[in-house]
Amino acid sequence: MSFLGGFVGCIFMDFTEEKMSKFGISSGVTAAYIGRWVKGIVNGTFVHQDIAKVKQVKNEIRIGQLFHFVIGGGIVALFYPLFLTVIGFADSPNHLILATIFGLVTSALPWFILMPAFGWGMFGSKSPGSTKPVMSPVLSHILYGFGIGLTLVIYYAVIA
Repeated sequence: MSFLGGFVGCIFMDFTEEKMSKFGISSGVTAAYIGRWVKGIVNGTFVHQDIAKVKQVKNEIRIGQLFHFVIGGGIVALFYPLFLTVIGFADSPNHLILATIFGLVTSALPWFILMPAFGWGMFGSKSPGSTKPVMSPVLSHILYGFGIGLTLVIYYAVIA
């Protein structure tokens, strides 16, 4: 169920990022940039000087969206049960709070993997000037975790 919850979490994350951008809160990360990065990885380049200056690739938005949902939504969410085990709450039914905390922890992924690979440095320290590279991932990833938790709460209340 964590995998499905990850997809729900991604929807929540994308919705949150869309709404935050209307208030000037954005990490600067786009599906197009993720698509370029993925295409670069396939071609042997993991880290770029500045992803914004990398030549556009065919279907980069679709590639970025697919990567976001499969890896960010599904695969990362599979670590949620491990997270519960590591923190000693493997049998806890309180998924809404615990998964939200898990989402907060996953804020480290863009800070330490994605943004440095884009050429923007740790925590997006070299990201485009109009971005909020620390605040934006925290807010959107909290909602990502909430989506995982909500999915599990519904599952255990209705189905299990």
